[in-house]
Amino acid sequence: MKPTPTDLLTVGDVARRTGVAVSALHFYEREGLISSTRTSGGQRRFARHVIRRVSVIQVAKRMGIPLAEVAEVFSELPQDRMPSKTDWRRIGERWRGRLEARRKEIERMEEELVECIGCGCVSLRSCRVLNPDDELGVDGSGPRLLPAIDPEDD
Repeated sequence: MKPTPTDLLTVGDVARRTGVAVSALHFYEREGLISSTRTSGGQRRFARHVIRRVSVIQVAKRMGIPLAEVAEVFSELPQDRMPSKTDWRRIGERWRGRLEARRKEIERMEEELVECIGCGCVSLRSCRVLNPDDELGVDGSGPRLLPAIDPEDD
């Protein structure tokens, strides 16, 4: 018999198919990222389409996307049925916007870091990155970001 997306799988089956620990699946369920039904004996059963959600969670984690953000995006997916291609496309577009904003932020940080490394300034007074608007200057001259060294410690 050919598997269908609504076939029910045990937590062990989902763990084997996704390579995710059973404890992680329980955690994802507590966090609302996936859902299960219970047998009359209280055992969890997951619809086969949960495998896709778990796979997306794993990819998102590898990309540094926090689980809270995954949960927020997943909140738009139906829990009571297999998400359609339209459902997945919609959250894909939402993620695309977030990732684009992240990419721009990383590019901005890269520019600042390269500028900072190549700057050669000898004064924190002029540093846009470490001391914007000379906020540290109110404390007087000299280094303010380095810990004070007690001469008695030498």
